[in-house]
Amino acid sequence: MEEQSPPLDSREMPLFPLSSVVMPEGRLPLRIFETRYVDMVRDCFKRSAGFVVCGIKAGAEVGAVAQPFTVGCRVEIVDWDQDDRGLLTIVALGVRKVRIGNTRVLGSQLLVGDVVDLPEEQSEPVAPEHRLLQQAMEQILEQIAPSIEYQEPRIDDAVWLGSRFIELLPLPLEVRQQMMLMADPQARLQQISIWLHAMSQRENSD
Repeated sequence: MEEQSPPLDSREMPLFPLSSVVMPEGRLPLRIFETRYVDMVRDCFKRSAGFVVCGIKAGAEVGAVAQPFTVGCRVEIVDWDQDDRGLLTIVALGVRKVRIGNTRVLGSQLLVGDVVDLPEEQSEPVAPEHRLLQQAMEQILEQIAPSIEYQEPRIDDAVWLGSRFIELLPLPLEVRQQMMLMADPQARLQQISIWLHAMSQRENSD
């Protein structure tokens, strides 16, 4: 008889390690095909619960259980679809940044962990020196539509603006994680400006 995985403790949440990140209010389309995650999504629907998206510190998205970074984002499923081949696609909405404590692997090879909500960042206007970032984000949002669309884009909000850049720019995962931990949204935008300038210089030199 197959060993049954123990039920999740109320302090535990399923973890979905990825080579990308999502921030609060972010929208992350995911294709679900591994059995452990198909079962996880089914369980989330049954319990009207969410899961945690976290960056991969060591390992890979597919196969053996990956080691996650200690900060991720709690998400909820806001949309789903299934194609003719049975491939499940969901859209995860970022809810709250969390710190991940002890983790364990269930019999299904699903990683779960104790999570604690981190303080919410308070909205504040984008500083005048970062106005060009607002224009850049407007262009990015046009390019990614309709794959990813935000009902109420808030490019005047420094927290919202910085969060979307963290998700959408092709930054190294370690840099995304560092920016997730930053408490000052204006300082985060300054770091994003530096990265955008560096990326622009590399493109011009090619």
